[in-house]
Amino acid sequence: MLLQLLILQLLIDTCVCLDFIYRVDEGKSSDTYVGNIAADTHIFDTVSPENHDQITFSQLAKNSKSELFRVSKVGKLFTSQVLDAESLCKYNTDCFKTIEVAVKNQESFIKVLEIKVVIEDVNDHPPEFTVDEVEIHFSERDRKGSRLSIPNAIDKDLGIQNSLITYVLKKSKDEPFDLSVYEKLDGTAKLGIVLVEKLDRETKDTYTLQVIAKDGGFPKKQGVLNVKILVKDENDNPPIFTESVYNVSLRNTHPKNLSIVTVLAKDFDSDENGQVSYYFSSKMAGLTKTYFELVKNTGEIFYRDNFPFEQRQTYKLFIEAMDGGNPPLSSTAIVLVNVINQLNNPPSVEVNFFSESTENAFTISEGVKVGSFIAYVKVTDNDVGENGEVTCELQHDKLQLQNLGKKKYKITVKNLIDRETENHLDFRISCKDKGSVPLGTDRNFSIQVTDVNDVKPHFTKNTFKFLTYENEEPNFPVGFINATDPDLGIGGQLSYSLISDQHILPFEISDFGFISTTRSVDYEQQDIYKFKVFVKDNGTPSLNNTANVV
Repeated sequence: MLLQLLILQLLIDTCVCLDFIYRVDEGKSSDTYVGNIAADTHIFDTVSPENHDQITFSQLAKNSKSELFRVSKVGKLFTSQVLDAESLCKYNTDCFKTIEVAVKNQESFIKVLEIKVVIEDVNDHPPEFTVDEVEIHFSERDRKGSRLSIPNAIDKDLGIQNSLITYVLKKSKDEPFDLSVYEKLDGTAKLGIVLVEKLDRETKDTYTLQVIAKDGGFPKKQGVLNVKILVKDENDNPPIFTESVYNVSLRNTHPKNLSIVTVLAKDFDSDENGQVSYYFSSKMAGLTKTYFELVKNTGEIFYRDNFPFEQRQTYKLFIEAMDGGNPPLSSTAIVLVNVINQLNNPPSVEVNFFSESTENAFTISEGVKVGSFIAYVKVTDNDVGENGEVTCELQHDKLQLQNLGKKKYKITVKNLIDRETENHLDFRISCKDKGSVPLGTDRNFSIQVTDVNDVKPHFTKNTFKFLTYENEEPNFPVGFINATDPDLGIGGQLSYSLISDQHILPFEISDFGFISTTRSVDYEQQDIYKFKVFVKDNGTPSLNNTANVV
């Protein structure tokens, strides 16, 4: 058996395993079969059938959350998710991904195959204009051949044919206009309505045309732009950038308040027609726009707070210069930003409490139950390797931090909270990464404990004894009942009343617990009175207590 394995190893090592190319349409469901790597690369041609089961296939550098494909042990290739060519290959007309597949004989590598999978674009996007209708103005003094720009259409498909847009002008025979199409630097077209005859405003002052954009896919898809033309003086000079491509480097030490680059376009028109404003082109990826800020009036470009320096990459910005005419004219330049990251970063800790807050002060009810989820903690550290691995802790006798996975935690109540003994909870959340020189972040918080009416009024005595005199005038003072309630607000406000088996007592009690006579008493008729004092707070629900009075 050992001899057979050695022969098998020699046969495989001497075979030539060529890379292979597969093709799969975008939009296919997950687990779509792509091809049989084992069969297509002829890896088994020089191996006896009884030894086939000793050879296994696996994909290198697997990341289950982001992998587009999976390879079975027997060498079959499947998709791992729905593939979208437009999101995978934003600026490439040919969309493909390369995977490395290891061929192993039991525990040792035999060969590493490089498999190229071409993701075929499907014509699933029609050409789209940025607006449904545009209004432009020609002057009756304009000469034949005068041209005005209108918005172009964009097709998000990647395939050359699927994204290839042709334009047709739909008009009546007597309407003196043609459509001109000029390819711009970013691959889109610059459209214009061309005057083929002089206009007479007194004869006709308004025209309505349609520009139809059709792609080259099958079946064809199209978009429509309605063009309303008014006969009037018009802006006819577009802004022109001083450079067509700006190439800059951005280091993580670059000051945030210092622009990365300033683009400049000049317009030879006067007044509003010559005033240039700068915008990100609609061709630019939406996520990229969130990382940069473009000053409309100056052309200065800054990076934003959320810029991901942790990943070294190049960003391609399409900048559109637009003048103030009506309709505006524009031109496009490209800014290439090369990002260079030089530093390790501490983790960022974000805490969201389930209560209203003022700065770093939050509230919690003393009636909250043990185990209650009171705050959500999210930690961000985009550094790679151990520099991006983070652990967090919270030391407190009433609160605890529980791991939710993926650098997320929740703060829960560990023990019962009593405001009367502790009216606020101060704590710190400490997070640090596992780098060779760990970097950490501490967040300090204070939670104000709000009151719940959970303590009933308390008398200083179970029985109060007082002495009074007969034949005194009404309102003669008898004594003071002392009761306390540590609750706050209305939960600590007390009201008193007297309770007796007798129908009428010659005494009354004030809201402050002061007992006095309501009429004179006669020792010979009754020399001792026994009754109860009832006290309650004004909380919800109200709590109460009683004491004896003699």
